[in-house]
Amino acid sequence: MLTTKQPAPNQPDTQKAATDQKAAVTLAIDIGGSGIKVILLDAAGQPLGERARLKTPSPAKPEAVMAAIAKLAADQPAFDRASVGFPGVVRHGITYTAVNLDKSWVNYPLAERLTQRLNCPVRVANDADIQGFGAISGEGVELVITLGTGFGSALFVNGHLVPNLEMAHHRFRKAESYEEQLGRAALERVGKEKWNRRLQKAMDSLGHLFNYDHLYIGGGETKHITLKLPPNAAIVPNVLGLLGGIALWRE
Repeated sequence: MLTTKQPAPNQPDTQKAATDQKAAVTLAIDIGGSGIKVILLDAAGQPLGERARLKTPSPAKPEAVMAAIAKLAADQPAFDRASVGFPGVVRHGITYTAVNLDKSWVNYPLAERLTQRLNCPVRVANDADIQGFGAISGEGVELVITLGTGFGSALFVNGHLVPNLEMAHHRFRKAESYEEQLGRAALERVGKEKWNRRLQKAMDSLGHLFNYDHLYIGGGETKHITLKLPPNAAIVPNVLGLLGGIALWRE
């Protein structure tokens, strides 16, 4: 951890704080329905090593997931702070939904508990939001969707996040939600060809809804996409779900 000389009372050493901020190392954490991943980032958000991964515990209760994160963190060199991508609604470091983990995550103070566990400052955001921070250009209306265990979404306007967008459980078609039609379980049930047709319909629907300038598609199931994407859509690497975590520390 960074160590600094304490300034005199009521006289904050702003120059030293700025220096520490520029040198800070961030442990980026991505909590997924099937895997928990971590990587170290320098102050500019560049990787300092290789990604490490553990399978998400089953059942994915908070204490079991926290133990897995602690194990991954213990195998990393020293870091000063942590960012976390979580698959659900997050407000002020508290998780409010976690459909693909466990109901015990509802109203769970993740940032506070992980701060205690890792002994460093922790900031938490929705995992699709973090993926978006890593993918967007910062110009115009940009939509991010993630295809993994579930269906994630994030919307940005000129680089600014529209918080707590949760499209996964909104009705999409045939009385089913986006997640029910496009999550991993649906892919395994209906097959790749039909799943791609559904994805095309979802893209058309979201295009009419948001009139976005660009669409970014991330997540582990993007490897099954076979349809031809329009010029304003792109598949982005899954590692952005970790690299985008540096954005949580930009003031």
